[in-house]
Amino acid sequence: MAIPSVDLAEFLSGDPKRKAAFVQDLGKAYEEVGFVAVKNHGVPDALIADLYKYVQEFFSLPSEQKKNYEIPELAGQRGYTSFGKEHAKGSDAPDLKEFFQYGQIPRDNYKEEEYPPNVQVNQIPAFNPTMEAAYRAFEKSGTALLQAIALYLGLDEHYFDNYVYNGNSILRSIHYPPITSEPKSAIRAEQHEDINLITLLVGASADGLQILTKQNEWVGVTSLPEQIVVNVGDMLQRLTNNKLRSTTHRVVNPPRELWHTSRFSIPFFLHPKSSMSLQCLESCINDAHPKAYEDATAGEYLDERLREIGLKK
Repeated sequence: MAIPSVDLAEFLSGDPKRKAAFVQDLGKAYEEVGFVAVKNHGVPDALIADLYKYVQEFFSLPSEQKKNYEIPELAGQRGYTSFGKEHAKGSDAPDLKEFFQYGQIPRDNYKEEEYPPNVQVNQIPAFNPTMEAAYRAFEKSGTALLQAIALYLGLDEHYFDNYVYNGNSILRSIHYPPITSEPKSAIRAEQHEDINLITLLVGASADGLQILTKQNEWVGVTSLPEQIVVNVGDMLQRLTNNKLRSTTHRVVNPPRELWHTSRFSIPFFLHPKSSMSLQCLESCINDAHPKAYEDATAGEYLDERLREIGLKK
């Protein structure tokens, strides 16, 4: 399935008509599918290539060396999380993956919340600087997409800006290792919805991503190399009282002849500051769509979800 494609250059063109058309195309895609492919997204190809290069170097380190970067008290929010630790909400089966998370370095003396420092991978000198450069590039692209979403929702264009600047966003690099014995499940990552506002996914080293359509069918997602796939997360679904839907997705195992291969994937989870209210927007509540969610802050909701997926006790 080729998911709807949009061109971010249209939104940033300075032409009111092109900008308005982009806003409608993006909003319609999110109401109908929940995923879009974005071209001219502003994350340089060379940076993406470096990111995958150093991520693959990291995951090729021996297990005992990777374990040095695992800090249990951080609930997986920084550094390395070893194989089989995370599971989808409602599932007991652990996902067949290991991952490394890089988070926000606050700017402008931001003191509202304490973010843990990022874990330094000293064996690969370019690893942390590349993660930081990619983090900022994704943050910039994601902010522009949220500006378009704000306009689609009838909000001020910059409604989200201050919430995501110094927000609790996460850059996660994931490794799905080769399958060496008959797996208990055909799923590398069980079906789930993302927790955050939007997720930006740049490339993946192999097929496997599938989304659940409104017709309740699983379809494989394909995008072109120069595109990033961007989907709605649960926080945006709550805020919009289900107007914009968080799409259920999963990663399936490859055919048996490709079991010996790894899969790498690097999503950027765009989160707001913990203090942001996720109270349903009044404009999204009416007789046909009564308020579906209790009021909560982004921080409260994140904490609840991290417990549900096994990262926080």
